[in-house]
Amino acid sequence: MKTVFSFLSPYKWLVVTALFFMLIELSVELIQPLLIKIIIDDGIVAGDQQTILFWGSIMLGLSLLAFIAGIINTFIASHAVQSYGFDIRQALFKKVQSFTMATFIKFPTASLITRLTNDVTMTQNVIFMGLRIMLRAPLIVVGSIIMAFFVQPYLALFLVISAPFLVIFLYIMSRKGMTLFGKVQRSVDRVTRKIQENLQAVRLIKAYLRGNYESNRFSTVAATLKTDNVKAFRIMEFILPVLLFVMNVSLMAVLWFGAKEMQTGDVQIGELVAIVNYAMRMTGAFSMFSFIIIFFSRAKASADRMEEVLLEEDGIEEIDGNSHITAPNSGEIEFRHVSFHYPTTDIPVLKDVSFTIKSGSKLAIMGATGSGKSTLLNLIPRFFDATKGEILVDGVNVKEWQLMELRKVIGLVPQQSILFTGSIEENLRFGDSTVDGELLKEAAKQAQIHHSIEQFPDQYNTRVGQKGVNLSGGQKQRLSIARALVRKPTILLLDDSTSALDVSTENALWQALEDEKSTMLVITQKIRTAKGADQILLLEEGKVSAYGTHAQLLESSSLYKEIAKSQQEGDDYVELHS
Repeated sequence: MKTVFSFLSPYKWLVVTALFFMLIELSVELIQPLLIKIIIDDGIVAGDQQTILFWGSIMLGLSLLAFIAGIINTFIASHAVQSYGFDIRQALFKKVQSFTMATFIKFPTASLITRLTNDVTMTQNVIFMGLRIMLRAPLIVVGSIIMAFFVQPYLALFLVISAPFLVIFLYIMSRKGMTLFGKVQRSVDRVTRKIQENLQAVRLIKAYLRGNYESNRFSTVAATLKTDNVKAFRIMEFILPVLLFVMNVSLMAVLWFGAKEMQTGDVQIGELVAIVNYAMRMTGAFSMFSFIIIFFSRAKASADRMEEVLLEEDGIEEIDGNSHITAPNSGEIEFRHVSFHYPTTDIPVLKDVSFTIKSGSKLAIMGATGSGKSTLLNLIPRFFDATKGEILVDGVNVKEWQLMELRKVIGLVPQQSILFTGSIEENLRFGDSTVDGELLKEAAKQAQIHHSIEQFPDQYNTRVGQKGVNLSGGQKQRLSIARALVRKPTILLLDDSTSALDVSTENALWQALEDEKSTMLVITQKIRTAKGADQILLLEEGKVSAYGTHAQLLESSSLYKEIAKSQQEGDDYVELHS
């Protein structure tokens, strides 16, 4: 929690000021019973109207002061808490951006979303309540006991007797609460993940009429969240009755022994009223403790989860680095006996892969689903590091390049076309925000999307829905290719990114890219596409099955020959079946 709440440091003077005005409110609340005692004993009982009016006016003035202090406290506390929330969200988001892909696997997406939203809000609420309400409760208890001893020490003893029991009881319950609410937050993660998964797959769910099935699956995780919440709140709800019972017993003792002392004249009626008043204030404060523990327990669980992200040191990308090597300029790529397995498993995805791609040449990568094609591409920009072997760009191990310099020269078109909410131009400028309009259009023309853009009413200012929902699959793929071309990359990585294009559009695309000086690695399922490459790499279960030109592989590889034969039917356009 220390790291999370350290984000309040820049606003320490706001916090101190808010606490100052809260203490003014508290002081007025603690002084009022003492003033009531004076009004009763020195005014009402003595029949002194002047005393009643004087001290009554002081009470009224102090109440107005407390009211103003409360407004100022709320305003300052709100400002400090909202600023804190902004800062910690920024820090969390920036830290997540620095994660390697291996670290992303460690933190599921739904969990990260919950930590940046629900968990931050939970800690904000607790800080605000701390500055406004929560700190008042223990201070009222302590202050009431001190003032009670000042008014009438004998009766005050009955308020102190129960204090050790209540402190121990509250400590035990707060520990239980932190454990239970930590479990609740993990259940929230599972619900968020289920919602996210279903919203992304809504078309598929509707197409396969699986709405009821998915609703039942959601009910299961929602029921778990409900059960965890019920368990946590059931324990927490046990706190209030116990606190009220103990405090009411103390109050009854005060009344019982106070009445006897009044008969002997050792206690005045004003003193008894003041002690009862302090007891009532303590009872009210203790009744808040159950809510305080609930909020604090949930905030502790949330803070621990955020701290886990903020303190993550393994798998952090050093974008700038300390390397003196400047950006690659030729784009020659060599794999030397590269093997790789993902951090979450020991099963190898790539096994002893070796090949070389000359600068400016085009390599087609083929293989069945799960053969390691996409993984191979991911190793070049160092989304993951090879488990064994070396990957060289321009003769230098990729681990020696600064990540910023390496990735600056890479244009990536992922298998799933990702577009962002905004205009078409903004999506294209994602590749290079400094490029001028003419180069933007040139890249769009190369990607065979310029004509389609021109048909839209707002052309390049056309708004793109979330993930490009208002565009066809082919349009999204071509925009993704254009975005990569905007960078004028030295290395262009295309991960099966022409699957939604028709034959004529794809032919035009490859023809337009012939003038590109980029070294291209193209994952494809089509023999027709592979034939146009300088070299073809055929993967089978993570190993290099064959490497060479189309003609060479027809002669030397039975697997490639089988693929080519299967695709000859259907005008050389039948895709590889895995």
